[in-house]
Amino acid sequence: MKKFLNDVVYGGLLILLFVFTSCQEEFEEAPEQNEQEILNASSETVQLVSNTVSNDGSFDNIVDGSSCFNVRFPYQVEVNGLELTIDGKEDLEVIEEIFDAIDDDEDILEILFPVTITLGDYTEITLNGIEDLREIAANCIEGGDDDDIECIDFMYPVTLFTFDINNQQTGNVTVESDREMRRFFAGLDDDDLVSIQFPLILKLYDGTELRVSNNTELAAALEGAREACDEDDDDDHNDDDFSEERLENLLMECPWLVNEVKRNNTDQTEQYFEYVMNFKEDNEVTVRDRMGNVLQGDWNIRASENGVLLKLEFETLVDFNLEWFVYEIGENRIKLYSDDGNKIIMAPACNIFNDTPDTLREALKECNWVIKRVKNNGEHINRLLGFAFEFKNDGIVTLSDEETEYQGTWAITTNENGRLIMAITMGDEPGVSFEWLLSDMKDRFLKFNVEGTFYELVLVRNCDDDDDDDEDVGFLRNIFEDTEWQIAKFMENGDETTQAYADISLYIDDDGSLEVRNGDDEEISKGRWFVFRNTEYRLEMIIAFRRGSNFAPLANDYVVLEVNQERLELKHENDDGGYDHLVLERIFD
Repeated sequence: MKKFLNDVVYGGLLILLFVFTSCQEEFEEAPEQNEQEILNASSETVQLVSNTVSNDGSFDNIVDGSSCFNVRFPYQVEVNGLELTIDGKEDLEVIEEIFDAIDDDEDILEILFPVTITLGDYTEITLNGIEDLREIAANCIEGGDDDDIECIDFMYPVTLFTFDINNQQTGNVTVESDREMRRFFAGLDDDDLVSIQFPLILKLYDGTELRVSNNTELAAALEGAREACDEDDDDDHNDDDFSEERLENLLMECPWLVNEVKRNNTDQTEQYFEYVMNFKEDNEVTVRDRMGNVLQGDWNIRASENGVLLKLEFETLVDFNLEWFVYEIGENRIKLYSDDGNKIIMAPACNIFNDTPDTLREALKECNWVIKRVKNNGEHINRLLGFAFEFKNDGIVTLSDEETEYQGTWAITTNENGRLIMAITMGDEPGVSFEWLLSDMKDRFLKFNVEGTFYELVLVRNCDDDDDDDEDVGFLRNIFEDTEWQIAKFMENGDETTQAYADISLYIDDDGSLEVRNGDDEEISKGRWFVFRNTEYRLEMIIAFRRGSNFAPLANDYVVLEVNQERLELKHENDDGGYDHLVLERIFD
């Protein structure tokens, strides 16, 4: 396979070689070196150093399946039919979320070539197809046995010296990063002589700092760190490699809401939905049902060849009585599985009980809250997308889109289970008049539902200074200053209806307003838009229209796939797994 090295890499290597081959008299006198402190470039100590500063390519194994290299950002992939732009590590979590959305489906990921990969020595190679990638990956050692040492790091700067065969110094360089040090060693021949200026400070994975004063101490520290932590280099992205201790701490950190239960091939979710589980230090577990009744049980965890197991035992809650395989843990859920399709999925509930009513109350009053989603008896009320709540001190709440305003009352209460409830009464807008049960509470997002029903309300905080430090949000908002856009593509749940919008344009301004105009430049409908970061750190854009608008099918909370001064590509995932796809292209005078 033909390899194309990045010019920048060649340039950096040439500069290093020039430095190291310069005459001795061009450098300052080196610190006094004992002969035994000078190392051959092929020595075991130098190899340990090289392995420690090598590029760790395991973080994107969900994409390339190899720990020996990573794909350089940005690049594009297609995941189960959805095209994504991968700009950073947070986008890799989006891929896993898509994979995990349905547990028994076939997940398909395709890399859109060409892409550039970064090898362990930071060499960059451009690949033009999947066969090129597979050829390089075939040379990797996987399963956690690759050579790089990830549990310890050098603290920079570090000064390095080169010597001739007479142990006379020929050069020195101060490196500021793993990349610079790894490229230094990559530029040496096996019989070259080098030394490192001591003392050095090393930092272990747990934050502990080590001071080493010679080559012997350095080699011992690096070798000792090789197995000090779980480097998570395998290709099983779903396991989120965890220990018994980590699982135990996570279970006891928060109460857990039951989201899904399946037992003996029967879906029991409706019966147990949002039961609350509390795991305690004495191996006691309590489950509180929706009426506030408390059921007592026991829990234990143990490690097996197949992973960590969680055993639950109750006298009355027999559907939970199993030794469950803990398939996945994370910030947003724990998945338990057993034979015959048995499963329990739980979500953390640290912030939604009655110890935080003041926190919720003050958060609501601090800023306006924009409706991202509202469902009434299972029906999405798209006409309320982008409407903003303003919760006032006197118990008054308003809901408006800057033209229409509704007024009602609000209060924070609790139910029998100690769960927080936001009670809204708004006679002129029954779509939001409920006792909304708090299901999730994050810094900028609130999620409510009514248990046992098909009602849901998701709010996004809208403060004046929320996005001061978010350049992407600022960029997207700025490009809409008095602009005209045509609908280049619209697919509704896979059915293309672009032609239905061929004769209209969208006039979008940076104040959040939106107008639909016909070919005679006449306004035929009004709407609004709002841009924000979602909980997965992806950009989202809400587009909404006034009540009765013929353009309601375009209204949605979309994920931003691509944006520039001339083009905006948006997608929305529907409840049935299908997608709405909207592409806007700017019209210039």
